[in-house]
Amino acid sequence: MRILIWHVHGSWTTAFVQGPHTYLVPVTPDRGPDGRGRARTWDWPASVKEVPMDRLQEAEPDVVILQRPHEERLVRRHMGRRPGADLPAIYLEHDAPWGEVPLTRHPVADRPDLLMVHVTHFNRLFWDCGTTPARVVEHGVVDPGPRWTGEIAHAAVVVNEPLRRGRYVGTDLLPSVSAGTPLDIFGMGVTALPGRLGVPAARAYEDLPQSRMHEELALRRAYLHPVRWTSLGLSLLEAMHLSMPVVALATTEVVEAVPPGAGFVSTDPDVLARALRRLMNDPAEAAEVGKAAREAALERYGLGRFLDEWERVLAEATA
Repeated sequence: MRILIWHVHGSWTTAFVQGPHTYLVPVTPDRGPDGRGRARTWDWPASVKEVPMDRLQEAEPDVVILQRPHEERLVRRHMGRRPGADLPAIYLEHDAPWGEVPLTRHPVADRPDLLMVHVTHFNRLFWDCGTTPARVVEHGVVDPGPRWTGEIAHAAVVVNEPLRRGRYVGTDLLPSVSAGTPLDIFGMGVTALPGRLGVPAARAYEDLPQSRMHEELALRRAYLHPVRWTSLGLSLLEAMHLSMPVVALATTEVVEAVPPGAGFVSTDPDVLARALRRLMNDPAEAAEVGKAAREAALERYGLGRFLDEWERVLAEATA
């Protein structure tokens, strides 16, 4: 099957393109948001093919996976085809709803010609999709292996654009939750963060390739997930696959992803701060919790289950 999909979410797409299909990724000369092409910091197989935006009409996909409302217009403009009518289409929603939650109407609500796929049950519960048929395919993760050593008694956090996204990703919580615990911050746009936060022990690592980031994360004693509202972070699931013990806000889908024993989950930042200090002082407990985290992640978010479910969704959309 030939699948047209924009490069929007690098971590999610890395898992998706491990399937048995050909994946057509639009590219533009400036590699801007609508034409990033192949990933540069993730490892994608040769089955991911770049297609110049002005040659999409020649690509002949069997199905398009839309991830942003305006991509429907891009298909019409560059291919002369209407997603859902002239071309089988799936709308993949990565995010929790914005606005007047839980009253937020989805941009493609009441579209029986499309198939909506949510990445978490939480997202499906909170988006109002009207009569658009909806499914849930939970995340899958390419297993990086149980690399955790925890030899560096620091907490690690992965967050992209923390200054712009602010309270959504819990940037404001980092000083209090990490009080007494050295903090290492990974992601896009993080180099200015330690000075802004006033956390003298904080260090920032920006734009590392995924494999290098996994190596660095695995050296840290624990993973911190302070996110208030961004669906379910794949970095949390990757940390669990690494056998890292996790400390996370009990928001959105986290309470489903981190079962008892696999980490410390609470809506009280003070509880999270105490949990981090506890793990810093007890490597043996950290190892035990991290082992449970990996087992839970492999069981629920394994790549095989993810790809199998997507095969069923693709068959349904193109039937």
